[in-house]
Amino acid sequence: MARPLALVPPLEAGSPDAIVPDPDHSTTAELEALLSREVLAGLDPLALVDALRRVGQRCDVGTSTTNLAMEAIRIALGRSSVAPAERDWRFQHRAWHDNPMFRRLAQGYLAWSAAVEQLVEEADLDWRTAERARFAAGLVTSTLAPTNFLATNPAAIERAVQTGGRSLVRGMRNIVRDVVENRGMPRSVDLRPFRLGETIAATPGSVVYRDEVLELLQYRPTTPRVHSRPVVVVPPQINKYYFLDLAPGRSFVEFAVAQGHQTFCISWRNPTAEQHDWDFDTYVAALEGALVAAAEIAGADRVNTVSMCAGGIATAALLAHHAATGTDLIGSATFGVTLLDFDLPSGIAMLASQGIVEHSLRTTRESGVLDGHSLFAFFSALRPNDLVWNYWVNNNLLGDDPPAFDVLAWNQDSARLPAGLHADFLDLFMTNRLAKAGEMTVLGRPVDLGAVECDTFVVGAQTDHLTPWKACYASTQLFGGRSEFVLSSSGHIQSLVNPPANPKMRFYRGPRPPGSPEGWLADATSHTGSWWEPWATWVGDRGGADRAAPRSLGNRKHRPDGPAPGTYVLAS
Repeated sequence: MARPLALVPPLEAGSPDAIVPDPDHSTTAELEALLSREVLAGLDPLALVDALRRVGQRCDVGTSTTNLAMEAIRIALGRSSVAPAERDWRFQHRAWHDNPMFRRLAQGYLAWSAAVEQLVEEADLDWRTAERARFAAGLVTSTLAPTNFLATNPAAIERAVQTGGRSLVRGMRNIVRDVVENRGMPRSVDLRPFRLGETIAATPGSVVYRDEVLELLQYRPTTPRVHSRPVVVVPPQINKYYFLDLAPGRSFVEFAVAQGHQTFCISWRNPTAEQHDWDFDTYVAALEGALVAAAEIAGADRVNTVSMCAGGIATAALLAHHAATGTDLIGSATFGVTLLDFDLPSGIAMLASQGIVEHSLRTTRESGVLDGHSLFAFFSALRPNDLVWNYWVNNNLLGDDPPAFDVLAWNQDSARLPAGLHADFLDLFMTNRLAKAGEMTVLGRPVDLGAVECDTFVVGAQTDHLTPWKACYASTQLFGGRSEFVLSSSGHIQSLVNPPANPKMRFYRGPRPPGSPEGWLADATSHTGSWWEPWATWVGDRGGADRAAPRSLGNRKHRPDGPAPGTYVLAS
């Protein structure tokens, strides 16, 4: 079993108080250390315990317990209507429906987990505490699903019989491998087919600029003529850039090049403890240097930025800095699933409490960096059924290999955050300074997003669990220029790795955003395809005059220094 999640003590069905671990339990210190380091990316586990305790104090536990007991009687008598959701992968095996014992087991678990969720929803809590309670309750209920245990998983039992026990041997081999190579977390992907620069991150290009913080990649044009104003892609600092340049046909970079854009992409260096003092200003200054280099190479007056997730926070701060200094370098700015207002409900903003911040800072100050594996585990824990237990069952109970999927391969290739940047991000989560004019300084100047006058294109994702679309929508109200909002039908990463060829994808496009996201959605129109397509038209209108495509990459000042994907992305 994945070590960190297995440490949650067993619960007694029907006892809501049991969802709160005893803080005086002898294993509390071990639980806190392992959860904090391996799953919660420095998040204080006791803050989750406190959130659950507040649930118990502010809801009607007695009524919930009575209702659950009555449902348990109906389940025992075979009269319950409790059933798994149609798309719940855990209960697809026929035994969950046809076998009376397994059916009752599933119904009992589903009734109990629904009761826990209802307690959280009904508790009168501020939204941050509610998010933490929801997160903690999800960890507990997902861990105790009967499908996670061999004796109560009919598919695993059937597979063991069919293979004469060979599936169990393979599963044990996978568990040992995960303990040795993956800190006990189940592997989510078979990495063998993926090679950087060959099967993924393979769009032809060169490194044309490098400093100690980043490399700037320029991609070879594929059209005879290009827009004079280049596009610079700014990925998040907490991930490696190449989810934006996956396999051919699934690459945003490849798509942008095909639309006639001189395309550049930043590849952040993977820091070590030696770079512990790199802070937000360090990254903003490095970003500015890369944008200047891209403009010089393209011979352009301005650049158009396309910033994803946390990369958008740095871009927004740089835009505000430029507004304060009168610098006119960024002609337009695209923000994909970027959260700028941390006072709005979101999964990531649940980190904003003084205790959590202090605990997280202690964790990273000791090591100098926030470990990339911990970040990966934390984001997985936000959706534990799909991103943890799905692979536990597949690999260890069924004895199968994990799938070979490019997005999962990228997700496994985690990066670190230096302690300085981690501290500044936590400060943003806590104080929301970036969204408040004059309360934050960047490169020595107070910033005001409202003073930013360039046009912005903002993308949200309808099922995003990390940066909910309504919170992303709020960015349209922060800037002073004209803004357009597009809503993708997918989740956080799926909305970005979203080629137009996928007929299952949809996006919503509406008029210029009013004050309310609900009002915008009511007037929006649904379209089949990807937001990449309307973005290409939008940024093309801001791309400047056409010119002949350059015959070579870089220029005399910024000469090519090795092929894409560069060297920084290769560092583990």
